[in-house]
Amino acid sequence: MKFINSTLLIFCISVLISCAEEPDIKLLNVKNTLTIERSFETVELSAEFLQVQDLSSIGIREFKSGKLQVTQLVDNNSDGTYDELLFQPILGASSEKDYEIVQINKEEQPSTEVICYARFVPERTDDYAWENDKVAFRTFGPIAQKMKEDNIKGGTLTSGIDAWLKKVDYPIINKWYKEDLSGKGSYHKDTGEGLDNFHVGASRGVGGIAAKVNNNYYFSKNFTEWKTITTGPIRTSFVLKYANWEAGGNIVEESQMISLDLGNNLSKFSINLHGISTISAGLTLHEKDGVVIGNKEKGWVSYWQPHEDSELGSGIVASTNTFLGYEKYDTDEKDLSNAYAALKLIDNKVVYYAGFGWKESGVFKNQQDWENYLSLFSDKINNPLILKLIE
Repeated sequence: MKFINSTLLIFCISVLISCAEEPDIKLLNVKNTLTIERSFETVELSAEFLQVQDLSSIGIREFKSGKLQVTQLVDNNSDGTYDELLFQPILGASSEKDYEIVQINKEEQPSTEVICYARFVPERTDDYAWENDKVAFRTFGPIAQKMKEDNIKGGTLTSGIDAWLKKVDYPIINKWYKEDLSGKGSYHKDTGEGLDNFHVGASRGVGGIAAKVNNNYYFSKNFTEWKTITTGPIRTSFVLKYANWEAGGNIVEESQMISLDLGNNLSKFSINLHGISTISAGLTLHEKDGVVIGNKEKGWVSYWQPHEDSELGSGIVASTNTFLGYEKYDTDEKDLSNAYAALKLIDNKVVYYAGFGWKESGVFKNQQDWENYLSLFSDKINNPLILKLIE
């Protein structure tokens, strides 16, 4: 009898220890308060929010279906520790969904491609280019600036943002550069994937910034430093730094973090500025044959224009507490006519989104489609998904 009781006691203790060693299951509740379906919105999860020590072995599993979600780890400050775990939930209108926070190994992660991509391009002077499945962009570095200032062919002097009009959902940056530089092709000609027929010059391109002082616009020159932060299936991001520049007697310090997420036509610009209290983000007016329209209530400005044999929309969106208004700035000076969104800095920082929609991509049939996209984008950034951790 004593033997049986001892055995039973040992068994009970073992069960209790086993239960104590099992980690508590946490659920992440994601809620959509809008009456529209939400997709291609990136949720950023920190270790602190998830109450875990290390994000590297964390997975996100949809509770109802049991399906592991595609995720991406990001080390924003390059200190060797992951700061964020990213994923993109899909939610119906006015709905919510639970996701299980689980421990997984690398083999369990869903296989994915690197679609959101960015890199420095030293073989083409010193461009910096980035893309996702919808759009591609580039801007220009100090060598290109010096070449222009020294009247050397191939130089570019601008802090404006160039648009590469792609109409395929796979990466094209490396392919287009390789073909163009080898002489086997040219990214200025459309062979089925799109092309670069977007002129930037000294303009703001698609989202470059300027400071307005006494009705004059001032802006920086080319970037001086760069650092790629991440590429992956959900996001690419990088940092650009600029030499201090003068704006009507004010010395402006500027650095930018730019990111582009899967499924989005707009890049996110998070800009740190000292020396001014407001900034203007611009859209080049090119031949000035398009239509500038803005919506202060929604916080966006748009330029829809004829573009060679097609049509093209460009736009800037900011949160309603940042967007101050918009202006069509028309001048006879080459490339300096822009549509500007006036934006308020908060603690020396401003965040806005800028990008484009090309009719040939098949996504936007007309101007109304493009403006509807900007309004929906505004609704989403002003009403972010609500996250709640349930233990």
